[in-house]
Amino acid sequence: MASRACPVCGSEAATVFAEQRIDPAALDGFAFASRKRPEYMHYRLVACPVCDLIYASPAPGAETLAGAYVTAAYDSSEESRWAARTYRSLLRPVLASLGETGLGSALDIGAGDGAFLEELLAAGFCHVEGVEPSDAPRRSARASIRPLIHEGLFSPEVVEGRRFDLITCLQTIEHVHEPLALCRDAWSLLEEGGALFIVCHNRRAASAKLLGRHSPIFDVEHLQLFSPRILRQLLSESGFTNVAVRPVLNSYPIRYWARLAPIPTGTKAKTLEALDGRLGSLRLMLPAGNVAAWGFRRGG
Repeated sequence: MASRACPVCGSEAATVFAEQRIDPAALDGFAFASRKRPEYMHYRLVACPVCDLIYASPAPGAETLAGAYVTAAYDSSEESRWAARTYRSLLRPVLASLGETGLGSALDIGAGDGAFLEELLAAGFCHVEGVEPSDAPRRSARASIRPLIHEGLFSPEVVEGRRFDLITCLQTIEHVHEPLALCRDAWSLLEEGGALFIVCHNRRAASAKLLGRHSPIFDVEHLQLFSPRILRQLLSESGFTNVAVRPVLNSYPIRYWARLAPIPTGTKAKTLEALDGRLGSLRLMLPAGNVAAWGFRRGG
């Protein structure tokens, strides 16, 4: 664990947002898994008065995080596919711009089980690949997709300098130790006119304000939490132009929404048991407090 300055603007003038809340005995195999039941645990969080970011300080180093993700459990393939469909619909204006010169290659950072790689192929990309540090989701990928996912953390070296028309980073930018470095690396790997597309939690969303510390965005996995304002700054400082930000409507089965709900453990268990049938499979679209942002590499 080490203290750090704001990982976006570099300011050290932070104020405490929330003290650390972690029960080591409760950190099981799902602590660093995607789309898990909320644990409401987090590192000490501070707020940057300069750029609006909330971030963990002190925080674990990159190598420690890598080890935690490698062994993380995984049980959310169904939700992963629902999320991938939502993200593809959000991507339409970006694809329309890229489609002017054809859809060539795409890279997904934090690819999980490869569900979004399947959506990218269906959208018309000729070549796709992903990067994912966790073993369990990679093993859950479909046989045709699994070879397309690189093992490990994202870096330009992982893709051996290949260039892409689109790079996506979906619910991953909160997890990385250096989000600004990731975006700058993504810019360096894009073809001229290519785009970076990000989806992440919005700390200024109505749901986050309503739920407060019981919002699932406050999690031991999240080293920083963004707002629309700081996402624009993050992409602009990384060299991107024509930056756009918009809210996200998430579509999931009812039983997944019940998993996220801040209700007592006993009541939640009974609710999930009751939703284990047809009713729980029904799709419900809600504003879950996520935000999408994208920008283009142009003129550089």
